[in-house]
Amino acid sequence: MNRKEVYADIEQTFGQVPTFFKMIPDRSIELEWQLFKTTQLAESPIPNKYRELIGLGIAAATKCRYCAFYHTEVAKMFGATNEEIEDAVHFAKSNAGWSAYLNGLQFDFEQFKQELLDGIEYAKKHQMQETNA
Repeated sequence: MNRKEVYADIEQTFGQVPTFFKMIPDRSIELEWQLFKTTQLAESPIPNKYRELIGLGIAAATKCRYCAFYHTEVAKMFGATNEEIEDAVHFAKSNAGWSAYLNGLQFDFEQFKQELLDGIEYAKKHQMQETNA
């Protein structure tokens, strides 16, 4: 597809060609649009609302205001509540904090893995005992 054909497809999707697409070089415009459509717009095993909340969490962690705005608004379009949006961002904050802490301390990864797997096994057994009680 040439730029004109890509723009026609973008306009059919968004009702306009956003300026950030106009800034993409000719040699990459078709590839970037196809990638955007595939990763951002196409159906996937993860429902759209949850994909957007994941995207929002990533945007929060990477501190990308463009992505945060995009994923917040699209998540709302797919039915996300303000409470879900706040929770996704809080979850991202928590994970980013733990990542900084564990990496900063250079905590032994093998020890971390073993303790986590042991804890999961314990939780599974405890959960099964509660279910059977």
